[in-house]
Amino acid sequence: MAENTTLQGTADFDWDALALDGYSKIERSELSDIYENTLTSITEKEVVEGTVVLITKKEVIINIGYKSEGIVAASEFRYNSELKAGDLVDVYVECQEDKSGQMVVSHKTARMHKAWIRVNDVLRTGEVITGFVKCRTKGGLIVDVFGIEAFLPGSQIDVKPIRDYDIYVGKNMEFKVVKINQEFRNVVVSHKALIEAELEEQKKQIISGLEKGQVLEGTVKNITSYGVFIDLGGVDGLIHITDLSWGRVNHPEEIVELDQKLNVVILDFDDDKKRIALGLKQLQPHPWDALDTNLQVGDKVSGKVVVMADYGAFIEIALGVEGLIHVSEMSWSQHLRSAQDFMSVGDTVEAVILTLDREERKMSLGIKQSMPDPWSDIEGKYSVASKHQAKVRNFTNFGVFVELEEGVDGLIHISDLSWQKKIKHPSEFCKVGDEMQVVVLEIDRENRRISLGHKQLEENPWDVFETVFTEGTIHQGTIIENKDKSGIVSLPYGVEGICPSKHLRKEDGTNAALEETLDFKVIEFNKESKKIVVSHTRIFEEGENKPTASSAKAGTKKAPGSGTSQAVKAINQNNEKSTLGDLDALSALKEKMEKGE
Repeated sequence: MAENTTLQGTADFDWDALALDGYSKIERSELSDIYENTLTSITEKEVVEGTVVLITKKEVIINIGYKSEGIVAASEFRYNSELKAGDLVDVYVECQEDKSGQMVVSHKTARMHKAWIRVNDVLRTGEVITGFVKCRTKGGLIVDVFGIEAFLPGSQIDVKPIRDYDIYVGKNMEFKVVKINQEFRNVVVSHKALIEAELEEQKKQIISGLEKGQVLEGTVKNITSYGVFIDLGGVDGLIHITDLSWGRVNHPEEIVELDQKLNVVILDFDDDKKRIALGLKQLQPHPWDALDTNLQVGDKVSGKVVVMADYGAFIEIALGVEGLIHVSEMSWSQHLRSAQDFMSVGDTVEAVILTLDREERKMSLGIKQSMPDPWSDIEGKYSVASKHQAKVRNFTNFGVFVELEEGVDGLIHISDLSWQKKIKHPSEFCKVGDEMQVVVLEIDRENRRISLGHKQLEENPWDVFETVFTEGTIHQGTIIENKDKSGIVSLPYGVEGICPSKHLRKEDGTNAALEETLDFKVIEFNKESKKIVVSHTRIFEEGENKPTASSAKAGTKKAPGSGTSQAVKAINQNNEKSTLGDLDALSALKEKMEKGE
């Protein structure tokens, strides 16, 4: 009970009545109010200004007029190496008191806070600010602006393309804030915007004074495959690749280099003068004007092949002076070929000037003229009736074109291919690429034409047939084809005869059938038209004993003698086409017949 009484008494004790400091309750209250009024009103999450009291290696003590000082890490003042006691600095109040009763402040956060407000003001007003280029990054540079890391794109560094960003690192530069992303707190600045404002005025002055033919100094700004962009001092112009040099240019890099200064002439520009065409080669005399005045048609020149086409090659005989060698002037051959078969780009060739037009600045050349013309002695090499080996080149409906040698072609007419065989198209007789013997029939030197023959290599068998298949002689034959009103009969020696339908009737009244072998009498022989008409019916109508050519009596009109049977048998072994051997046998047969008569 005594203990409880003691606790209760302690709880009811009036501590304020105990004035150990000598002040009454009222006096103490008044003094507290006076003390509170001496302190600055501090609100958390705000930026306040304070005075540097003490600087140590690790900390900076700052008095902001509060009951306790703020302590900031010395690393936050690394940017300011001249900081000293007494300097005024901004701090951001994170917390008035932490668990230990110490106020938590940050100078870095205060800088960022104020910088963000400032950078937004600069974007709005367009003010020019100064920043420090910290380092290079992908696509541009990182710039310190009021303590904020801003991005400077490579395209915004200068009006001309920048190839080395590192030269700007560690330097102070002037910028304009061009874009802010509030959500991600990203800032984009531009140095180019400051330059463009200055260049715009220069550009207006330059454009206003542009005239065609005017020569200006410029700097190579950019090189492309089609031309070169030149900076004329704020205004860009283009030198097309064809206006760089009088000679052939594969790529502009062969002529100019980046940042090279050179004089250019204004060729043209649009109404707004936004597109300016420039020239470089126009400042040099045209190569054709410097061409040797003594050069004329027939002279030989040497040059390098610069361009190839199927139809010919362009040869540069001097810088900017070119001549065309047409493919037809590369060889005496008349066969169509590609120019690539004769030369390639980069080759050095010697040629003869064929035409020369200084006013039009055109020249045609030839290389075949440096070689002997095969037609110059055509009669001596290919005299009429001479025999030669030729190569089949191509066909037409009327004959075969063959090549005797490079540049010398001849035509074998379809009628001069064979004495006996009826040829509808030359492809039935030979193939392209075949080698064949020919004989010269006629030469047309003026038109460069040679008529050739193949059948003339052999004796005309119809001279022999005229003595063998005389009218009235009887020969064994086989019906190989039926036409509308006649049948085609295969006779000895590969000869075909025509038998009219009424002459196909046999003695028993029936008509001869296809592939049937019978005796036929010659009723008509025409050497000029190579035509033999025969009849089977005439044999029994006229009471003949059906003798064949090989067994006919000597008294029969112009029938072959009995001694010819072996020759006939030998020749009949090849009924499709007479060969030279066949013709020899026929000649022997003809000779025997004439002796028999």
